[in-house]
Amino acid sequence: MNDHLQEIFQTLRKNKLRTALTGLSVSWGIFILIVLLGAGNGLKNGVTSNFSERAVNRITLWSGTTSMTHKGLKSGRNLQFQDKEVELIKNDINESQLVTARIDRTQTISFGTEYGSYNIRGVMPEYMEIEGVVINPGNGRFINGLDLEENNKIIVLDNKIVETLFEGKSALGNYVKVGALMFKVVGINTKKEQWGSPSAYIPFSTAQAIFNPSKKFSQITFTVNGLETKEENDNFVESLRSLMGRSLNFDPKDRQALWVNNAQAEYIESQKIFGGITIFVSIIGILTLIAGIVGVSNIMLVSVKERTREIGIRKAIGAPPSSILKSIILESLLITAIFGYIGMILGIGLTELINFVMEQSANGQPASDGMQMSVFKNPTINTGYAIFATVVLIIAGIIAGYLPARKAVKIKPIEAMRQE
Repeated sequence: MNDHLQEIFQTLRKNKLRTALTGLSVSWGIFILIVLLGAGNGLKNGVTSNFSERAVNRITLWSGTTSMTHKGLKSGRNLQFQDKEVELIKNDINESQLVTARIDRTQTISFGTEYGSYNIRGVMPEYMEIEGVVINPGNGRFINGLDLEENNKIIVLDNKIVETLFEGKSALGNYVKVGALMFKVVGINTKKEQWGSPSAYIPFSTAQAIFNPSKKFSQITFTVNGLETKEENDNFVESLRSLMGRSLNFDPKDRQALWVNNAQAEYIESQKIFGGITIFVSIIGILTLIAGIVGVSNIMLVSVKERTREIGIRKAIGAPPSSILKSIILESLLITAIFGYIGMILGIGLTELINFVMEQSANGQPASDGMQMSVFKNPTINTGYAIFATVVLIIAGIIAGYLPARKAVKIKPIEAMRQE
């Protein structure tokens, strides 16, 4: 075995240009495949992370203004939800799970000498799970059912509000002034909002009593279960419009009367798009890999042809065909394995470097009130894919060396020795 290896390395050193070209085609094929798969993966992870911040199966309703007449009622009516619409969604829609109504008002929140103008959001307990509010251990709690029943004056603050008003002091248990009323801080939300200014959360019933005595509001959010396809989601939205149309007296075909955002349908569509992107970049990467395999095959064919005379001499002095085959196949194996591994390491290294730079950039970026959407995130790929691609290329390299070598060893020694 050592003799074979010494002979192979001597051959490779003697033909440095041929070895370099073969190795480059192998490394480049693996490198491009990994980089392309990483790019597709990063794009998919970036956009998917925007959905993962909140419940994917989320549907949000906003009441609007009618643009069509309906049952003798004129157009241009401003519609508003009431508690009966919330109960309708809970009780009459089988697919519904978590439901929360929502009221938003801008108010001044103050503590001591510090104050600021922030969004006050009246919500129900289910809001926490629907919108992905994060309250870590030691940071208190969110709004509960008892708070709703008793109209408690409690408040949950976003962490950015706490940093501004309390300046390093403990916020839990303290009272902040919201407008002219005092609210007890019972929780701190540490989730970083993707868009909008920081918010404070109070029980929906309390917000109704203080800000909205008419008991009317314009937004309901709820989650659904069992809608797996675009067709199912489209049918559900149409039935939802019909249900709300009967409750609020508007034509279900009136798109201005009720605005519906179906995050589930958007998520399904995005997964289809990224599935197509993954297939596309995989095809490009595989074609590049095939180009590398063709390069190895051609160079091994030339290599064997150049050594036909040498093969004839070996056979003439008694070398068995299996020994000659082993030498050529081992040479092909070493080239593809070594340079394939180099391409794999370079590809993985580049994707990891890009991921590291992006993480450092994100960590060093100051918090912003503007929209913060991810487009590209964690472009690394599963190492198994890279190893699989390398193994495929090695097998292809072995076959590329075996086929011309097998043909060469079948030539009679005298004919082989006549080859120039």
